[in-house]
Amino acid sequence: MADDQIYEKYQAKAIAEINQLGHEIAEALAERHDGCAPVIGTGHPLADIVMLKYAPQPAEVQEGVAFFGRAGQAVIKSLQRLRVDPLNIYGTDCLKAAIMPDDEDLTQAREWLAREIHITQPRILVVMGEDAREFLNSVRFPLSAPSDAEPGVIQQWTPTIEVLTVPDIDESLNDSASKQSFWDSFRVLGAWYENLPPY
Repeated sequence: MADDQIYEKYQAKAIAEINQLGHEIAEALAERHDGCAPVIGTGHPLADIVMLKYAPQPAEVQEGVAFFGRAGQAVIKSLQRLRVDPLNIYGTDCLKAAIMPDDEDLTQAREWLAREIHITQPRILVVMGEDAREFLNSVRFPLSAPSDAEPGVIQQWTPTIEVLTVPDIDESLNDSASKQSFWDSFRVLGAWYENLPPY
């Protein structure tokens, strides 16, 4: 079987698994929070790069899609500056709805995120903000090691997945100093991507 055919089978499987996860998230939120709208991850189901924020913003909630609105536009512009193919990205939120989560919600959200990472099998997680970093550190994932709060430094999370911590994109859009701080950390992704070996 040709490599292209194998990849297409993996991609079809990943699409089916992401869609199934989205349905399960919607059903669980509807049951526990009386029809609360889910915010589902978006992008390539086998992305090399997964962007991770902590909680959805109002535009994301309205559309039901992670990274919709200002944050998504800012990330796309930043990726273009770094010559990173946006089609090689998957974006998601730790929390899948705009709710004040209780312990059961947080436990469920950790399980959902672990499944998303298993499905997408990224090479790097770009973790946006301290809340997202702490949340990722609380996720049970095989062979994972806690990441340190070192913005702009690539760390090993598992033997096959690295982590780059950057400031929270949503908080960084409101003033020039915060935007610069975000960019200083985020641009490390450009050099990483440029040196990315093929599978």
